[in-house]
Amino acid sequence: MADDSASASEISASEISAAESPYERENKNDGRRAAAWAALRSAVGACEKCGLCQTRTRTVFGQGSLDTPLVFVGEGPGEDEDAQGLAFVGRAGQLLTRILSAGGISREEVFIANVVKCRPPGNRVPTPEEMMMCGGFLEAQLLLLRPKILVPLGATSTKWILKTTEGVNALRGRWFEWRGIEVFPMFHPSYLLRDDSRRKGSPKDLTWQDVQVLKEKLDRCGKEVRQDGLGA
Repeated sequence: MADDSASASEISASEISAAESPYERENKNDGRRAAAWAALRSAVGACEKCGLCQTRTRTVFGQGSLDTPLVFVGEGPGEDEDAQGLAFVGRAGQLLTRILSAGGISREEVFIANVVKCRPPGNRVPTPEEMMMCGGFLEAQLLLLRPKILVPLGATSTKWILKTTEGVNALRGRWFEWRGIEVFPMFHPSYLLRDDSRRKGSPKDLTWQDVQVLKEKLDRCGKEVRQDGLGA
């Protein structure tokens, strides 16, 4: 009598995939994502697409949580970032940490990157050509991170992400969309360092308002995840 059971060679790849548990599939996807992230980091470290590679000390890939719903993006590394290979570690970065902490957001829970991964000489604004050469790295990071909220800091990153000519003064405090991600422009911390006023309507006052709005949105994102059964 013929054996009705299928041999191992007769089981299709789709049937094997269907037989996998959600946990196994999630682990496999996490493995692919980790490999893609490592390859992207390596590509950034070896990049020589534009002239910035000739004057950099280190590339600045960005750092923070890889499972965060919130990503901040500046324009490019400064002197301290170039020396350490880390994003937002100078005076502006330290101010950003304090702003987030005051708003109830831990810096360790977010990811921070820049449009360009090498320091422009003299901390000048990156050229459109430099941002074009480097922009693909940022897009790849965002596609792998899959955040719910993206905060461009300052005019350069806001204009790059939203593809607009409007400045951050006109766009901050408002919500936009980029590839399904909610975008909330804010002032760059370096701008706040140049204006110490705390009067109503000043950049620092507006930033305090913005970080509270951001925290409320972040809390709602966390609540939605928990309700979907995907979190604790």
